[in-house]
Amino acid sequence: MDGLGTRAIVDINQTANRFRSSIVMKAGSRIIDVKSILGLSFSLLGHDRYELDIHGPDEEVARDAMLDVFRKHDLAAVLTAAQDE
Repeated sequence: MDGLGTRAIVDINQTANRFRSSIVMKAGSRIIDVKSILGLSFSLLGHDRYELDIHGPDEEVARDAMLDVFRKHDLAAVLTAAQDE
């Protein structure tokens, strides 16, 4: 893994851990707790798109922050449809 990939993993993990909400990412057929740096390291790079499922007491702020950090690293992320209700 290159330095850019490592920075993205650390940045995404640190951003997720600022929130109390559950933040789960679907990458391909894998479902990963974004607060787990080990899970991210095995799943983050090499996919075209990531689906984020965010639920909890600070989910609105967490959604914005997570989309921002994915964009910062040129990674395509979308929120799952259930969150748009």
